[in-house]
Amino acid sequence: MATRGHWLVKTEPGTYSIDDLERDGSTPWDGVRNYQARNFMRDGMKPGDRVLVYHSNAKPMGVYGLARVRDEAHPDELQFDPSSAYYDEDSDRDDPRWWCVDLEHVETFESPVSREAMKEEPALADMKLLERGMRLSVMPVEPHEFETVLRMARG
Repeated sequence: MATRGHWLVKTEPGTYSIDDLERDGSTPWDGVRNYQARNFMRDGMKPGDRVLVYHSNAKPMGVYGLARVRDEAHPDELQFDPSSAYYDEDSDRDDPRWWCVDLEHVETFESPVSREAMKEEPALADMKLLERGMRLSVMPVEPHEFETVLRMARG
């Protein structure tokens, strides 16, 4: 059996939260306009990979739930929509610049795993999310880090 990837996506709950994902069931994780984050979605994320959903600009900031990658990466349709804030006039349908994956809801945690609690957990000492200045909205997570966050969430 192939090894599943482990990821973290950041979102602002006022824009799209774990509760929105739970309500919708699944959604394209679109509007990401950072090349490294795009490459992680386009080249790294595979159907079945597990994803921690992190709320930034929230009280508390932290991991609020779990999602799964539903499908292979596909072009982000917002890049072709002139009425979208994510429109990219230089992107071409034959050679799209921006890609996304569809995420499906798996679990909303009873209580979030706060950033502060993660910073205090020795097993997460090297977690990319917790590095000073880390701004990426999509990033890989080491399997032991993923399992540690799940264990923290489930008490």
